[in-house]
Amino acid sequence: MRCAVFVATDHGVHLAEKLAGALLGTVDIYVKEGRAASPKIQRYTRLGDAVEALFTKYDALIFCMAVGIVVRLIAPCLKSKLTDPAVVAVDEQAHYAISLLSGHVGGANRLTEDVAAALGAVPVITTATDVNHIQAPDQLAAELGLKPVPKVEIQTVNGGLLAGKSVDWFIDEGLGRAAFYQRALAKRGLKALLLSPDEVAARGGLRIFVTDHLLSVAPGLLHLVPRRLAAGIGCRQGVSADLIREALEKACASIGQDIEAVSLIASTVVKKEEAGLLALAKELGVEIRFYENEALQEKIDVYHLSESAFVKKTIGVGNVSEAAALCAIPGGRVALAKTKFTKVTVALVWEK
Repeated sequence: MRCAVFVATDHGVHLAEKLAGALLGTVDIYVKEGRAASPKIQRYTRLGDAVEALFTKYDALIFCMAVGIVVRLIAPCLKSKLTDPAVVAVDEQAHYAISLLSGHVGGANRLTEDVAAALGAVPVITTATDVNHIQAPDQLAAELGLKPVPKVEIQTVNGGLLAGKSVDWFIDEGLGRAAFYQRALAKRGLKALLLSPDEVAARGGLRIFVTDHLLSVAPGLLHLVPRRLAAGIGCRQGVSADLIREALEKACASIGQDIEAVSLIASTVVKKEEAGLLALAKELGVEIRFYENEALQEKIDVYHLSESAFVKKTIGVGNVSEAAALCAIPGGRVALAKTKFTKVTVALVWEK
């Protein structure tokens, strides 16, 4: 996850630096001009302008300031609960960390817990399913790389769960990773039957169907559709397909997935003849895309991606894996920031 932390005071800078040292993923700090801060910290002139410009460039926004200010700042930027970033607010003394936006799909509730733990704050989470200790399907979908469709049925199903109604889980028996989803749900105490789309369509009541075959819209029927997962990969020259595969398997495992979740591989055009990359894409049966330096640099600049001086000197740009993955899935949500393995660098980006 890529997080932006916005602060307005010197104490806010201190809190943001603690978060940067504690949270997983990329954490960029933005402070008002004139405040004393490390040269690595970004400056803004007007907070409203900065939030508007960066709202869609990060997976999560954390504000060390009053909730009222944050609400006014983000209100003009809101689009959809399925695509808006997670938003968390922390008061100036870090008494409370409050989940404000995209608690389930965007991961704000989980991030709030992490922020609270890092700062010694009390986490404040107000979504009805969470306060009633109910597993919300849209949150489970986010954890498993699934997209809830249609959006209106999220409320129908969650409302049914809150009312004590039973909800049946089904998985499309023809789905390529059906066994993975069945195991993942079982680990969460949920039994899901493998059925055909026709069998699920014939059922009544509240239903959740993990599938890439959308049925006709029906009240109480929520589809969870697999999202595309792009693997951005950078590697040393001559690296074997086995070593790249090992790195990718470890990267996928770190986000609770297996390598079969990868929909496509992306890299720099410099690697278009790299035998190991080409062989791995063929093994997995996925598309591989190679991007020119100009396209990679555009993503580096837009998303403020970190760069390696060595890589930049070698191929002309300083970030391959993250930049390539974001080229492959524009506006995607970073599941794993640039991570180094033996002779291989991997970043993973989910489709929103």
